Amino acid sequence: MRDIDELRELRDFDTEAPPLDDETRRRARDRLLTAMNQTATRERPPRRPVLRIALTAGLAAAVTAGVLVAVRDDDGARTHRTAKPPATSAPAMRNVSAQTVLKGAAAYERKHERTASPRDDQYIYTKEIIKETNQKTGATKSYVDENWRSVDGSRRSWIMEIGKGWWSPPLKKGESVWPPQDWGTLRKLPTDPEQLILSITNEFGGRKTSLDDLSDQDWSNVHFSLAGLLKLVPVMPAGLRPAAYEALGMVPGVKVVPGQKDAKGRTGVAITYDDPTLPKGSLGFGGYFVFDPVTYEFLGFRDVRTSGDGAAMKTYIQLSYLDSWAVVDKVKQRP
Repeated sequence: MRDIDELRELRDFDTEAPPLDDETRRRARDRLLTAMNQTATRERPPRRPVLRIALTAGLAAAVTAGVLVAVRDDDGARTHRTAKPPATSAPAMRNVSAQTVLKGAAAYERKHERTASPRDDQYIYTKEIIKETNQKTGATKSYVDENWRSVDGSRRSWIMEIGKGWWSPPLKKGESVWPPQDWGTLRKLPTDPEQLILSITNEFGGRKTSLDDLSDQDWSNVHFSLAGLLKLVPVMPAGLRPAAYEALGMVPGVKVVPGQKDAKGRTGVAITYDDPTLPKGSLGFGGYFVFDPVTYEFLGFRDVRTSGDGAAMKTYIQLSYLDSWAVVDKVKQRP
């Protein structure tokens, strides 16, 4: 129960505050990693996942249903704050439901997904493109983030966030995180959407056997966990991503925002979330998932990032997408 109480305290933390600046996020990541290590060594069962929030390309900064850490490595953060949705257009898309879009995205993914069977001693290489626009000046800057993640998590990984990289050490014995990064744990996650939701709920002490038993808080945690999985794990075992899309469509409060541009300038339809556990009008974790309005192919993420504070604070609209990925034998080895 103490785990759940701590998660709730983090979720409620300063919901009206502006997004965290870069330095604060890095300090928070260090503190959270320390807390994670302490929790893992003193509690039973040893496998109690710690949510890691993404600070990356595509995420803005903040905290929701769990301990978050990170960058597209295992860290990340999204601030819950009151915000107006992006401008919309494309009236023809207004009547399309979030469930239709996400079921379509799952069907597209099942038909087109590339499968991988990496060895434990290999690495998953990903190349992500991030485009940021300063809201005040209109100036735009692009970044290329390349990551090399250890397949079984036993080796250090190289992680990048908006052009800056660092070494991410492997988890220690008894440690675990959400979303999982090692292939063995990902492979064990259910590829049935309903079972995936129940599995996520039970990871955090829910012990629910039916979706009908889930409270608003449970659903908020499920959304947070699914959004983290889809954002922070760009390459998954076969069937898991389609299941995650369908599971996301089952979450009460997911909605469509039409007429959104992706990082390549294509107009798509976005999926976002009205979190009932946050103040009305607050933007829940996850930002916007942008899909092709016809095929429902996933195009990329739309989010907000800030740096600095006070009068010096800068706010950026951040668009990102996965350019390519591969399985390689060594860190820094490109396909």
